[in-house]
Amino acid sequence: MRALLSKAPGGPETLVIDDLPDPVAGPGQVVVAVKACSINYPDVLIIEDKYQFKPPRPFAPGSEIAGVIDSVGADVTDWKPGDRVIAMTGSGGLVEKIALPVASLYRLPEGRSFAEGASLLLTYGTTIHALLDRGHLAEGQTLLVLGAAGGVGLAAVELGKAFGARVVAAVSSEEKAEAARQAGADDTIVYARAPFDKDQSKALAEQFKAAGGKGGYNVIYDPVGGDYAEPALRSIGWEGRYLVVGFPAGIPKLPLNLTLLKSCDVCGVFWGAFAARDPEANRAHIERLFLLWQDGQIAPRVTETFAFADGGKAIAKMAARAAIGKLVVTVSE
Repeated sequence: MRALLSKAPGGPETLVIDDLPDPVAGPGQVVVAVKACSINYPDVLIIEDKYQFKPPRPFAPGSEIAGVIDSVGADVTDWKPGDRVIAMTGSGGLVEKIALPVASLYRLPEGRSFAEGASLLLTYGTTIHALLDRGHLAEGQTLLVLGAAGGVGLAAVELGKAFGARVVAAVSSEEKAEAARQAGADDTIVYARAPFDKDQSKALAEQFKAAGGKGGYNVIYDPVGGDYAEPALRSIGWEGRYLVVGFPAGIPKLPLNLTLLKSCDVCGVFWGAFAARDPEANRAHIERLFLLWQDGQIAPRVTETFAFADGGKAIAKMAARAAIGKLVVTVSE
């Protein structure tokens, strides 16, 4: 089978298509013929050896897939060849076939495309865990979403609205602001590109505060980091929750005196570890996402698809922080 492989640390240009042996389903496993694999920011980091996990090389990036079961292990009874599925893989998704444990599988609903299915689990799974388990977001509260036009950003806008919050979406362009409004954002902020000097940082904090209102934000969802973090934290409300989701703009250093003055919490969000430690709670979240998807309250927004041979281009676009919504690689038709 074909695979898009990382054979040495580096950027997307280092990825090469090569042949690997077809996988075989072991006990408790199925082999999935991959139809689509979505691209997420961890794919940028993992091929550069900058992610929390470093799979042995050669490996294929790609952490969430949709496809059709090709074969099942001898002890597998709940799944059969031909079933349409979606799954998290951690890595290894940019391949024609992959062996996966049955515990990682979810059924792809009829009428939903493989591209949509490959775009659900990571962004919405991360976000529902962040907003409910870490942020304790409640109806009537105010939510600030940074990077609100990316995959997790749009998921946060949609889920924030589904949970009854007032959502302020912060983005880097008017085009992205329009995407956030289409997802349901009540207000938008267009900020400049970092780095910021002291005056620019103060001005951004004032932008955040003006949109947040007198009471500030109950929850701030930050998948961006960098120079955007401190201005956002300055706009948080009393006993607010600041959710640390990712760092494409760099790892920030926050002045902890702000947390004392606002009596607020800074909460890390590591969905992968949560899902591994409490799989039942995670599966309950995913089942809730399927209901919200069915009801039209959320909908993965696939804005661009790439041929399998161009998978590196999709990762390069993600690295440039130029993506709106989800980028998906079509592995096979």
